[in-house]
Amino acid sequence: MTMFYRQLGSTGMQVSALGFGTVKLGRSEGVKYPHAFHIPDDNEARALLALARDLGINLLDTAPAYGNSEERLGKLLKDDRKEWLICSKVGEEFIDGESSFDFSEQHTRLSVERSLRRLKTDYIDMVLVHSDGNDADIIHNSAALQTLADLKQRGWIRAFGMSTKTVEGGLLAAAQSDVVMVTYNLNERDDVAVLDYCRDHRKGVLIKKALASGHRCDGDAVAEALAMIFAHAGTSAAIVGTINPGHLRDNVGKLPL
Repeated sequence: MTMFYRQLGSTGMQVSALGFGTVKLGRSEGVKYPHAFHIPDDNEARALLALARDLGINLLDTAPAYGNSEERLGKLLKDDRKEWLICSKVGEEFIDGESSFDFSEQHTRLSVERSLRRLKTDYIDMVLVHSDGNDADIIHNSAALQTLADLKQRGWIRAFGMSTKTVEGGLLAAAQSDVVMVTYNLNERDDVAVLDYCRDHRKGVLIKKALASGHRCDGDAVAEALAMIFAHAGTSAAIVGTINPGHLRDNVGKLPL
């Protein structure tokens, strides 16, 4: 099946319309999905990744806060690394059931170094600051974004940006980086202002919670949500974290291509 690919802003990367979110490969506690799930074993995870590639998906979304997702991807991808565009994060740690945040220069650098080791790669395609909700404060008063810009210059990462939680933060981050990740779904549409800005300034946009974290995936809601998301020219890709092979095929089939 041919997947529809879009330019990721002005980065030169082409991302598949759907990205594969991997929080469910590494973490099952402290998540906000409507149904309980079991973390796939290595065989199940490998089959999911193979299916995603067969469907045309080339984008993987992970983070240090996603349990052992990065380590598992590093092991599972092995010789297939160059077939994927990997997006990871800095700033949030999830330890013993609790999140903590550190946006300092030192932690940002150490986090990227750790992700490179875990993913068994010498570069990461995208690294985003994992916001705690205080977007503007992080941007104005921490070194996180500038540190990622420096690491891009060193060749450790290809593009950088921020996963934001406010419209103000999305606009500020987009102005200072390559790509932003924002919430945009049938229930939450405020970040359309960020999409507008990114469309006009050739910035990449990854959509998180496209199906409202699984709360809007019944009946025709998936097709309706994806139609809305991709009707906006600012959208680069939507991240969907299903670990159900049937749902993954169904989501791809409902893309408005």
